[in-house]
Parts: sequence; C-alpha cells; structure tokens
Amino acid sequence: MKNKKAPARLLRISLRILVFSILFFILSSFVFDQFVQFRMSDKEIFSFFSQNKVKGEVRYYNKNGRKIRYLSVGDDSLPTLLFIHGSPSSTSFFMEYFKDSLFLHTFKMYAVDRPGYGSSGFGKPEPSIEKQADIIQPILEELNKVRHPVILVAASYGSSIACRLAMDNPQLVNGLILIGPSLAPGEEKTYWFTPVIENPLINWTIPRMFQSANTEKIHHREGLCEMLPLWKNIRVPVMYLQGAQDKLIYTSNAAFAKKQLINAPCLDIHFFEGLPHFIEFRERPAIRQKILEMLDLVNAG
Repeated sequence: MKNKKAPARLLRISLRILVFSILFFILSSFVFDQFVQFRMSDKEIFSFFSQNKVKGEVRYYNKNGRKIRYLSVGDDSLPTLLFIHGSPSSTSFFMEYFKDSLFLHTFKMYAVDRPGYGSSGFGKPEPSIEKQADIIQPILEELNKVRHPVILVAASYGSSIACRLAMDNPQLVNGLILIGPSLAPGEEKTYWFTPVIENPLINWTIPRMFQSANTEKIHHREGLCEMLPLWKNIRVPVMYLQGAQDKLIYTSNAAFAKKQLINAPCLDIHFFEGLPHFIEFRERPAIRQKILEMLDLVNAG
C-alpha cells in the first residue's frame, strides 16, 4: 500500500513546487517591472537638472500616433548632439553628458526615449527600424531649428536607428558615432526563449522594458535586411566603437561596416581590448574624446 501511495504523493509535491515556482516567477516579474525600469520620471529629470545647475527641458511631441519624450540641454547656437539609446534603456542612459561642463559649452544636446522605453509608451514597442527613425526625425527636422553640424551618438540597437536616420535624411546628419553597433543582419546573439516570450500567454508576465526589447529582437534582422540597399546613402564620417570581447553583438559587424560604408569619407573602427558589449559606462572618457574628435572632423570637412 505504501508503495502505491508514494508516486501519488511525489506527484502532488511536484505539482505544488511547479505552481509555487510559476507564482513566484510572476510575482517577481511584477516587482521587477515596478522597481527596475531603467528610466527617470519628469520630476526626477528636473531634479537632476536643478542639482547640477543645468538649464534643461523635458519635451513631448506626437508622431504616427506615438507620444515621444525627449530632453534638451544647451545653447541653440551650438553644434547639435542627439543621443539614441539601446535596449532596454532610456534617456537616463546619457544623463552624465548633460552635466559635463565642456559639453555644455560645446554642444546643444538632445536625448530621446525611443518608442517602448522611458516615457515614450513604456512597454509598447515599435518593431520597425524604419518607423522608429521616422518617429524620431521631428527632433531634428520639425520641432527645432537645430544648428549644424548634427552628430548622432547611438548605442547598440540605437545604432541601427541612427544609421537609418542618416540613410533617410542625409541632409540632417553630419556624423555618426556608433557604440557596440548592431548593423549586419543576424550578426548578434539570439536566445532560444526570445520567440517563446512573444507568446501572449507568457508575454504579459515579462517586465515591460523586456517586452519592448524582445519585440525589437524578433524583428531586428528583418529591419536590417531592409537597410541593405541603403548603406550607400551614408556620406558622413562614422566612428565605430566596440568591446573586443562583445558576445552580444558580434565583432563581425565591423567587417560589415567596412564593406557597406563605401561612401563614408571616414570610417574609424576602434575596439576596446578585453571588454564586453556594455562599454558606455566603463569607457565614457574615451567615448567623450571620440565625440570631440568627431566635431573637429566634421568641422574640418
């Protein structure tokens, strides 16, 4: 009798553990979603500006049915920098540049929350690279009479958006700085669970910033393939910066850049030895220097 009851008891215990694990995962995801969002509220941003004695603005506009938030710092008469973040991330990723005294005297700076991040429809992504570029375009074209040169500084997935902006609006962009850039279709790490997360039965349990990142991941190769005939449209200097041990975005993207950017007057490829994908914080002084070098380069051109 004991032998017959043992399997049933083991099954009940296993089911309880499974149910508890699922409930714990869902609860943890909701807690994570509330407290880890990689974004700052308007109030937090204004507090940052106040504490650092920076004259900055938080602005919103609407494009293609999306409400987009962006930040603006500096004198309108200065050359323009537009920071475009990767995924998951937001404008908060670049806040350190907004209190840099040299940059404040050198650039008019913008940073945008891409669709699906920050306060631009958090958790509601736009899977198309082309449409994301179109949504961001008004910052340069419609809302402000920005001063040239205009330099785009973009990280990871944001580099795809920056390149698409330069392809579609060559008259608006004078230089590109790409950090850990994803440029070549398929030349990045994919995970077995990426398509699983897109299932509506599972997707709702995932923190919203990862929902956005996952949807972009699913459609990234398609968007990059659409860009293949357009690389010849980029006719501005490009700086390519990447960790030499990047396992997320493969370093083969550099060879792709060399092959495709045939009309770029200058392509500066720099690898940071021994570093992985996320170099933005660890190598900020070097990236800062590259931005200043790009300004000299475009001014000389």
